[in-house]
Amino acid sequence: MDSVPAVNLRRLIVGLYFAVFVGLGLASAAFFWRTRAEYNRFRQVEAENQRLLTETEAKLAEQERILDRLRHDPAYVEKIIRQQLGYARPDQFIFRFEH
Repeated sequence: MDSVPAVNLRRLIVGLYFAVFVGLGLASAAFFWRTRAEYNRFRQVEAENQRLLTETEAKLAEQERILDRLRHDPAYVEKIIRQQLGYARPDQFIFRFEH
């Protein structure tokens, strides 16, 4: 009769270890799931930021090119002044029409 309580105690201990193992496994899986979802969100944010950086760098390069032309190309400066400010040479007339 001595072996019956020892077997039940052993089953109880194994059952408790199994329950703790399953509980830790489920908690780890939940933690991994949340961590993976957060990682995916960060990758999406990184991709969006990379796209914005690429666009901004392209705009900056275009502005630097325009600035360089404004500094070194008098014909371009004249063209911009005529287009944006509506200036004309003394012997020219500007006609403006409503669209």
